[in-house]
This record gives sequence, C-alpha cells and structure tokens, in this order.
Amino acid sequence: MTGRLSILLHSLSVRRGRKWVLRHISWRLKPGERWALLGDNGAGKTQLLKLLSGDVWPTPGAPRSPRRTSPHPAGRWYRLGRRPMELIDAKSRIAYVGAELQDKYARYGWNLSVRDLVATGLHRTELLLLPVTTADARRVAATVRACGLTRHAGRKFLTLSYGQQRLALLARALVQHPDWLLLDEFYNGLDTLYRRRIDAVLAAARRRGQSWVATAHRALDLPRGTRCMLELADGEVHAVRRVQPEDLERLRKRAGEGARKRSRAKRVGRAAGKAGAPGATVLVRLSRVDLFVDYRAVLRNVDWQLLEGEHWAVYGANGSGKSSLLKLLYGDLSPASGGRIERSGFPKGTPIAEWKRQVGYVSPDLQSDYAVNVTVVDLVASGRYASIGLVDEPTAQDLKVAARWLRFFGLLSVAKSRPRELSYGQLRRALIARAMAADPRILLLDEPLTGLDPKQRAVTKRLLERLMTRVTLIIAVHHAEDLPRGMTHELRLHNRRAYAIDSHSAT
Repeated sequence: MTGRLSILLHSLSVRRGRKWVLRHISWRLKPGERWALLGDNGAGKTQLLKLLSGDVWPTPGAPRSPRRTSPHPAGRWYRLGRRPMELIDAKSRIAYVGAELQDKYARYGWNLSVRDLVATGLHRTELLLLPVTTADARRVAATVRACGLTRHAGRKFLTLSYGQQRLALLARALVQHPDWLLLDEFYNGLDTLYRRRIDAVLAAARRRGQSWVATAHRALDLPRGTRCMLELADGEVHAVRRVQPEDLERLRKRAGEGARKRSRAKRVGRAAGKAGAPGATVLVRLSRVDLFVDYRAVLRNVDWQLLEGEHWAVYGANGSGKSSLLKLLYGDLSPASGGRIERSGFPKGTPIAEWKRQVGYVSPDLQSDYAVNVTVVDLVASGRYASIGLVDEPTAQDLKVAARWLRFFGLLSVAKSRPRELSYGQLRRALIARAMAADPRILLLDEPLTGLDPKQRAVTKRLLERLMTRVTLIIAVHHAEDLPRGMTHELRLHNRRAYAIDSHSAT
C-alpha cells in the first residue's frame, strides 16, 4: 500500500462561531484501513471528515485540555509512501460522499445527466466544466456499469429516486480512483435493495484495497469490512480502537435495531381508512389518482382517504413514491387528468396556498433549502406563512407562536442562532416546530428521524407522540423503529400501487 495516501492529524482544533466543534484531534490513517467514525449529532463527525479532506482548516488557540499534553506542534500531514505531499495534491486523492453533497445538488438545481455527473468526478468539480474525452467516456461508462446505473445513464440526476441519487454520487467518487472515500451517513434514507447494491459496490472496491472513513449512528449503516473505529464526544476523541462485537451490539441497542412490524396488507379500495372514530371528518380523499413526476408514472389508480384522528405510516422502497405522495397531499404535485383529490373545507378552485396553511410538511429537501441566513426564531415563525424565511418583519404574534414551539421542542437556547449553526437533530426539530407554528390539521413527515443519533431519535419520537393528540400524522419511513407509538394505519407503496394495512402494530 506504499503507493497510497496516509494521513496524520495531530492536536488539531476547529471553531465555528463561538463554539469549538473539534478540540485537539490526533489521528493516524494508513492505506488499506477502513474506519467507522462514531458520535452523536453535534459531536463533530462531519467537521472531522472535512478536516481530513482539507475542506476545513484547523483553528489555532483552542483551550488546553488536561488530557492533551503532547509537546509536539499541531499539524496535518499527508504522505504518499515515504514522500510528503502538499494538501492541494492530497485533496485529489480523497473523495467525499454524503447527504450534504446530495442536498447541495437539489438546493442549486444542478440537474446533470448521470453520465455527466459521474464525469465531473474526473476533474473533482461539481459541474461539468471541461469536455469529456474518449478515454474519459470509457472510464465513466465502466464506473456507471460497475454501479449498476447503465440504464439510468442518460437520466437527469434530480429525477432519480433518493437511492439512485446516492448510488450515482458514489459512482462520481469512485471514478476518481480515490485513495480515501469519506462516507458521511452514507446509508441514511436507503431501503434494503439499495443497501445491498451499495454493499456490493463497496465490497468490490474493498477487494481493490479501497480505504474509507464512514460515519454512522446504526450498526447496519457501517459498510462491511470496516475494522477500526474512532468515537467522538463533544468534539474530542473518546476512543480509538479496532471494532469489537460489543461495539456493534451497543450501536444496535442504542438505535433500537431489530424492531419488527407484524401486519397484513390489502389493496386500497375506496372504503380504506374508515377505521377512524364514528363520524370522523374525511380530511383528504384520493379517487382514481395517477401521479406522474417528470413524465414518469409514480403511482397508479390510488383510492384512499384520511380521517381526522388517524395516524398513517407510509412504507416503500426508494423510488416507490413515498415522497411524491406526501408532496401530492401537501399540494406541490397534482393528480393526472381523470383523478381527483378532495380536501375538507377547500372546494375546487381554492388557491392551494390556503390549503398549505392547514398542513405542516417536513422533508430532507426542506432541510437542504434552509441554507438561508435567518435566525431559528424567524425560521419557525415562517411556518405561519408556509414560506422559506420571512418577507416582512415577524409580528408580535408570530414571535409568540414561534417561542411557544421552540420551547416545546427544547430549542429556546438556540433561537438567535442560524440554521447552519445547529446540529442536524436540532435543525430537524426546528423544522417540525416551523410546521407546527401554523397550527396545522395534518402533519406530513418524510423520514423525520433520518440522520439523527439514538438520543435525538428518542427525544423526537416522544415529542411526536405528544403532538398526536392535536394533529393527524402521516410519516414516511424505512425503519419501523423510527415511528412514534400510536400510529393507527399503514400504507405500503409497491410497483406504483398503494396497499392499506388494517391496523398498525410495531414492537
């Protein structure tokens, strides 16, 4: 492995605003090693990945820790065999893949074809700035084929399912032939099929000697072949060692992995959803709905209704239409001609903006949109207007409502912070608080616990359970353990069809 990159960090710290997010980090990474980077939300995992890749510079002057007494100077060194390497050259041997990059393409509307997206990896740019040579095209085609994306090579990135997008970004990283892959919560939001496909791609890379660092909160989110671990706590190194079976078992227990659902599905008919309380109001009714996204059929002939007081879990593989169904219910998508969606109290012709003020909606896309420079209190207040940020100064009532929900979600202490200064879990709770600021009748949540550590998941689930007495929940998930207690029904999406569950039960 002498022809590959090794990395040494010694006593490095990083500050963001007034907070030291990393303190006195020392870590040696050798070619051929595969590391798990563990820690709760806010522990500093993503910042440490960026420190490794050279995208973040260390900050001098961190307070001296009593456990960090080394006389050697702080520094970051890269070597190729015995030869020192400058950062600018080392960066070309490190590739990052994660939800943050995926969100960036969505936020800026970068809608390259899969083929062109992968080609950008050859020059390590996010857009295709140079022509693709014949040799480049062959290399791209081989990588696309190895990742099982050949039939999607001509499709636009933003039309792909969540799992397809993640696989395309992995292909973009692998086409670089990197010495190190930095996989940031890489398996988040992926169903079993895409996990297996990515496992196979990474297994092939591992046989070629690929090194990686992978962040994760769940044992099942660690790529196979990961042998070493570094654990962060409050920005400092808590443990560095070989991965032991007890480490994986601890992750499984903390994440609640292994929960099982026991239920029986049946095809949705017009009578589905009538298990609510007698005389309950029908909030939404879908009749013979076909749904298309970018001219591709997502759902066919759906008949379904939602009664007040019901709480639905929506399951389905990546690409099955879960997110599209929530966007349909929210009003961002419309049924194809011949289908009908009825909304209680909103006759045909009512502006959709009026309906949106009655519905809270939180999704990974929304979280990526909140790079805007607003305070958290303004973010929450904007939910009263179903907007991204505020056009006018918030009124006294806006601030009162925002403070109420910030208190409910335990976020009053960060009310004046900016969204990008929050941990991933804090921002997710802030977006749910934003949704509740409008006093909605329905709350639509798309993978609300994805990316949260076990503690944050438990906190958020308890908060959702408290909300169920005042709002109807519809939650799209992959994992049963990500659902709060009290869900009453299930809807499964498969092969463009919807299947209802008589009742919901989960251990």
